[in-house]
Amino acid sequence: MSERTKKIFLGLCIIVPFLIYCVYYYSAMVKNAPYRFSDFESIEITYGFPDSMLNHYDSKTMQYDYLTKENALVKDTLKLRNDDLLFLHRKAQELGFWNLPDEMLGDPNTRKPGLRVPRYKLTYNYKEKSKTVTFEPDFSGPTKMVEAGQSTIDEVVRMLATARAR
Repeated sequence: MSERTKKIFLGLCIIVPFLIYCVYYYSAMVKNAPYRFSDFESIEITYGFPDSMLNHYDSKTMQYDYLTKENALVKDTLKLRNDDLLFLHRKAQELGFWNLPDEMLGDPNTRKPGLRVPRYKLTYNYKEKSKTVTFEPDFSGPTKMVEAGQSTIDEVVRMLATARAR
């Protein structure tokens, strides 16, 4: 066997099995991913102050209830496009929404008396699973966790405002 043939043989014996293993391993991971957009069903968000969480949107029913600046409750129908939902799914994935705890609530004992803090409840529904996070901006957890929760909620609210403006 020539020197060149030995190198080709060695390369094929190492590189080809490695590539086959990578394809096998990662295809199984992608196939079994817990939250896939192909299984996506709807997004629900409810927000307001804990005693009156009147602002609500459900992408499945397209029902959007919100309070105006004059404290009038408006019931509206709002359809998010498939691209909007895909963007929100990917943004939640990018920010690590799936890794957040279910309850991210601030400690009421450390708040200033009379201070009202808004509460957000965001749910991503899939065929077999759903992820719900209840969030208050004064949550005293790790900064990255608070930023991930706040950013995900901000994106959903911004997308609702954009869709409403269309």
